[in-house]
Amino acid sequence: MQSYMTASIDAISEPVAFEVPDGASLNRVAADLQESRILRWPRLFTLWGRMKGNAHRVQAGEYLLEPGMSPANILDQFVEGRVKLYAFTILEGWTYREILTALAGNSAIVTTLGPEDAIQDLINSEELGGITSPEGMLFPETYFVPKNSTATEVLRQSAALMRMRLEAAWEDRAPGLPLNSSYELLTLASIVERETAVDVERAQVAGVFIRRLEKGMRLQTDPTVIYGLGEKFDGNLTRRDLMTDNPYNTYTRGGLPPTPIGMPGEASLYAAGHPDSGDTLYFVASGDLDGTHVFSATLEDHNTAVAAYIAQLRRANRARRENGSTN
Repeated sequence: MQSYMTASIDAISEPVAFEVPDGASLNRVAADLQESRILRWPRLFTLWGRMKGNAHRVQAGEYLLEPGMSPANILDQFVEGRVKLYAFTILEGWTYREILTALAGNSAIVTTLGPEDAIQDLINSEELGGITSPEGMLFPETYFVPKNSTATEVLRQSAALMRMRLEAAWEDRAPGLPLNSSYELLTLASIVERETAVDVERAQVAGVFIRRLEKGMRLQTDPTVIYGLGEKFDGNLTRRDLMTDNPYNTYTRGGLPPTPIGMPGEASLYAAGHPDSGDTLYFVASGDLDGTHVFSATLEDHNTAVAAYIAQLRRANRARRENGSTN
């Protein structure tokens, strides 16, 4: 028996998924393994399990059986519950609605609750600590979950991780920041996340907004306006949009918006708590393909940078038209 149970199974030449049904007996599991042409002697498998005291310890779930495994290895895997895990990734900058869409499209995750119900369940849980909006409260990360995990389970796991990371960022923040709570730091970090994808610029962007808050200037950041527009935003931010007041329009209202505008990652959380200590108050896209910005300390310099950016856009548009006319 021992030689059979500890020898590699030749039938497993490549990874194969095998599901142990809920409430299945050891005899049933052995029979299913035989039917799947994985086990040749199921009787030895069940006897081994009883000798080891594992006859009633097999856990339900989907397992990944890999080349080189023996029947004993398989039984140990079932007893320990080492199920096959599926990846679910939350990207930095995503809104909670984008996360719900991704959850609904993941075949391993069961969305037993509708999107709004799943969010309400999260709000009612202890993971949000009394916060009434899920925006910003889920940490961008790749989570590995068993098949048939619920959307609520994934959301709570992500929220718990964000609470831990946010508490650490708040405790580690630089002194003297014009931020009254960790939630305000989270809100600022979400704006930083949406303003730049260039890591070396995050502290500079945070520094601009911190200095604006200190001086009582409006933040005037496009991503908050776009967030406030929601589904009305068609990809083209107009002057009318900037002039139309709503709680997220930082051109018409002072201070931070009422909630974060997306999920900030670790780098943006750190930047919000450790902003650059320079004197810049403005920034505009450089127009370069690397996604960088030009930072300015005076409005005059900023206007010059904006003019340069517009000129570069016009040159690029003219070149595209000329290339199109010659093709």
